[in-house]
Amino acid sequence: MSASHRRLSFIIAINTPFSPSKTLNPNRLFPPLRSPNSLRNRIPSIAHSLRLPRFFSYYAAMDGAADAVASKLSGMAIGTTTVKTSEGVGQVKSYGTAAAAAGSSTVEIRRAEAASAEKGSSSGFSKTFRGPLGADFAFDDNTCTISQIRATFYPKFENEKSDQEVRTRMIEMVSNGLATLEVSLKHSGSLFMYAGHEGGAYAKNSFGNIYTAVGVFVMGRMFREAWGAEAFTKQAEFNNYLKTNCMCVSMELVTAVLGDHGQRPLEDYVVVTAVTDLGSGKPKFYSTPDIIAFCRQWRLPTNHVWLFSTRKSVTSFFVAYDTLCEEGIATPVCKALDEVADMFVPGSKDHVKVQGEILEGLVARIVSHDSSKHMEEVLKEFPPPPLEGVGHDLGPDLREICAANRADEKQQIKALLQGVGASFCPYHSDWFGDGSGDAHSRSADKSVVSKFLQAHPADYSTTKVQEVVRLMREKRFPAAFKCYYNFRFFVDVNLFKANNEKVVDVAKNDNLLVKNVNGNSSTRTSGPDGLADEDANLMVKLKFLTYKLRTFLIRNGLTILFKEGPAAYKSYYLRQMKNWGTSAAKQRELSKMLDEWASYVRIKYGSKKLSSSIYLSEAEPFLEQYARRSPENQALIGSAGNLVRSEDFLAIIEGGRDEEGDLDAERTMAPSSPTPTVMDAVPKDNGLIIFFPGIPGCAKSALCKEIQSAPGGLGDDRPIHSLMGDLIRGKYWQKVVDERKRKPHAVTLADKNAPNEEVWKQIEDMCHSTRASAIPVIPESEGTDSNPFSLDALAVFMFRVLQRVNHPGKLDKASPNAGYVLLMFYHLYEGKNRREFESELIDRFGSLVKMPLLKTDRKSLPGPLKSILEEGINLYKLHTNRHGRLESTKGSYAKEWINWEKRLRESLSGNADYLTSIQVPFDFMVKQVLEQLRTAAKGGFVTPGSEKRKFGNIVFAAVTLPDTEIRSFLDDLAQKNPKVESFLNDKDMQKSLQNTHVTLAHKRSHGVTAVASYGVYLQQNIPVELTALLFSDESAALEARLGSVDGEKVESKNAWPHVTIWTAEGVAAKEANRLPELVLERKATRIEINPPISISGVLDFY
Repeated sequence: MSASHRRLSFIIAINTPFSPSKTLNPNRLFPPLRSPNSLRNRIPSIAHSLRLPRFFSYYAAMDGAADAVASKLSGMAIGTTTVKTSEGVGQVKSYGTAAAAAGSSTVEIRRAEAASAEKGSSSGFSKTFRGPLGADFAFDDNTCTISQIRATFYPKFENEKSDQEVRTRMIEMVSNGLATLEVSLKHSGSLFMYAGHEGGAYAKNSFGNIYTAVGVFVMGRMFREAWGAEAFTKQAEFNNYLKTNCMCVSMELVTAVLGDHGQRPLEDYVVVTAVTDLGSGKPKFYSTPDIIAFCRQWRLPTNHVWLFSTRKSVTSFFVAYDTLCEEGIATPVCKALDEVADMFVPGSKDHVKVQGEILEGLVARIVSHDSSKHMEEVLKEFPPPPLEGVGHDLGPDLREICAANRADEKQQIKALLQGVGASFCPYHSDWFGDGSGDAHSRSADKSVVSKFLQAHPADYSTTKVQEVVRLMREKRFPAAFKCYYNFRFFVDVNLFKANNEKVVDVAKNDNLLVKNVNGNSSTRTSGPDGLADEDANLMVKLKFLTYKLRTFLIRNGLTILFKEGPAAYKSYYLRQMKNWGTSAAKQRELSKMLDEWASYVRIKYGSKKLSSSIYLSEAEPFLEQYARRSPENQALIGSAGNLVRSEDFLAIIEGGRDEEGDLDAERTMAPSSPTPTVMDAVPKDNGLIIFFPGIPGCAKSALCKEIQSAPGGLGDDRPIHSLMGDLIRGKYWQKVVDERKRKPHAVTLADKNAPNEEVWKQIEDMCHSTRASAIPVIPESEGTDSNPFSLDALAVFMFRVLQRVNHPGKLDKASPNAGYVLLMFYHLYEGKNRREFESELIDRFGSLVKMPLLKTDRKSLPGPLKSILEEGINLYKLHTNRHGRLESTKGSYAKEWINWEKRLRESLSGNADYLTSIQVPFDFMVKQVLEQLRTAAKGGFVTPGSEKRKFGNIVFAAVTLPDTEIRSFLDDLAQKNPKVESFLNDKDMQKSLQNTHVTLAHKRSHGVTAVASYGVYLQQNIPVELTALLFSDESAALEARLGSVDGEKVESKNAWPHVTIWTAEGVAAKEANRLPELVLERKATRIEINPPISISGVLDFY
């Protein structure tokens, strides 16, 4: 085999936010493509498998005209290529995989030296290539390709289960000895990845900018602080190590020059969060003990880590977080976790000293059960390294360099790269190109992408990279494909020629690799460390309110505050707090503070918006003076003061990038997948509202008729009334309110589409004002990335509407703009995928009923019909962007709408048999919905709360006792004892005996750790003996003696365990603690209970 090759690269720049974890089960690596319906899940799935960033690129070597490439290709191995550039000669690593598992021999692919790429050269590429680079490459059946991923990171994970379910599963796994829970600090900064000094600096979704320049500088300075005089030697060794071993180091880059997060750090630093081996077919992430070993060998900063390997410790951890989640700052959080953890490793960077007290959060994940043992071995073998450069003159620091170079971003980058030195940054081409006039090298022919996709993949990673690109093109994601010559990015790719025999070998080896990675079955049954797939990557991020009030409520609300005013800002922050499940007390406190902040900052800045990158310049002094007013305010703010001024040294960031260097501002993370919580029964004398968040044509009116006429109704004696929106004039939902007031115990069928949160809020208010519950009934659909309804569902809805005749709402086949109206309803749901849509409804109403719509085994939507729908969606966007809600028959697109409506009808009619065949039978749908509604009507639904269901905000631990049993016992005691009877005679015990409990520990009196220690008993029955009644003129309580659970006695942290049963008006319940003392002073009475009364209660947190 002989050929010459030329080096080209192409970038895929995704222009819309795309989260690899958005639709992926993160526990399934490399899932197989089973059906067309799984296409939309495949791209995120493959990208997650490879840990590709949302913005990624490939480096390609193209077969050309001069030199030889030799390989037997019975196996692939790592080879090197010498590339001559304008800045010198360097070794370029190319990637292959040895099929060792298959017993193949390893033969190096040798590549000859590439021609010079120097600007102005009379030979080399500039002369050889006539026209676009790569255009003369002839693709044929012998073209092969191999790739190497260069940079990876853990994507922003999102569990497919709710956070509560994940926490429950974590506790279960640790309790059963299957795993250990690992918790680490979440430093508040930007993602920075480093894979070596040759094109190896990356931000989250970008490269070659101020973010990567700052990252390289800070990392280089960390080396100098750690190694002192040896720093430059160690930097060179480190870069060589990363290159030789194909490794990438991911870090949290924390600085004061790249824009404000929750608190301006006191120092600029990095903390290593992941180390990845990229030379074994797919990314292999180091375990935390291995990361610590790696970092201590190279003297890199490590994070603070806690390990929880017993049921008691893991339950205590979650209780500790719930106790601190609304007020937690770094010092008390770390102290509490140090006390409840089975093992902890302090970070080499103290969060309080380098960043401050404001702590973003914690990341908890499941790791191997043997992690503690592994950690002990690592700590023994690798003690904390010395810092030999501390106190030395290291030259200007990051802030000094940025302050001295204020002309533009390019000047700051150049100064930073010069400051870090040649051992860490010998070439500046990543930032400034090769001097040919372009920021990067000369563009290559765009056919490179197609040629790469058609080439035979020589290893497993290449197969997966091809799938990512191929599916992006098939799904028509808004992506730009730009090709560059001789440039290195996130993935390196080589294209080359092989003879027929070797091409067959490549295909065989690739199939073997796929089998070896995935196993011989279509799904994997176990993950790393023997954990099941669904458990192997369980993670949960736990943030603190003191951080969120700064970033989400203040910083992210600035645009709304200055553009839309205080009222819109108030709606924004109240909605955020509701989504978080913030306690009512904190919501009141924060509302007061945020209203004052809004007034303060608007008066100071007028119509000129405060920049979010320096918002702390105003927010921090405001919060500091607000905190000084009271201890309650101090607890609310957490920590304020010691403001670091950043205006003089802030990095100059050109273009629309956020504080992490992302291409667009980061969107709010989607909520966890919807899973209804266990719901309390609602009394049958309460009413019920059944409503329909759907689209015309979803069959809601026909369903309402079936529900009304169903024998036995919903299984109880409540009357069922239906209100059809098309027959009601005036404000429909006000009519529903009036009907509910007239018939408060009835079941109301709200036969009208309820498509948005404004309507849902009205229904919530209606439930509270008329003592009703509500159940949303929605058509079942897979949805899209940004809409809860799929195009298949939309096509069926349109088909049904255009079959109507004489519809009371006049939306039928006679309507000239029926298609436009359906698109209008469809877009009312835009911005929420299916998971977000269902989650929002469940969070608001506690339950959800689904109407079966489409058969699961249906064929995919016909191409022409799909194209018509997509054309209509694009036309709708154009129309609304220009005309808003103006009717389609008016405006500049009227002719286009007429033409589209005609072709839509033709396409639907031409596919009538298909559209009829994919729908589930109507009778089946009715039966399924009735079964779900009857189950709910038996008590499986709840009155909507004003907040989302939550499991945080813990103040104290207690054993809750049954009020009725306490009341019955007191009645019996009063009959037997005249003193008790006399005392209780004028007391309203019915009112007093509510939520009776034995307090075990309170976070204010006993501390967070004391409260957390009861987590192991959560929801367990605790035996309690009542041994005496003590009462005075101001209070009364029952003395309590706690029993045991599984042989372990439950002890109260209170000196005198008791049940407060009554206090006089204006007397706090805590005053009952003084009753034993008052008895000794003869100011209270004690009545012995002999024998003691035995009772049982449930341990819970309040």
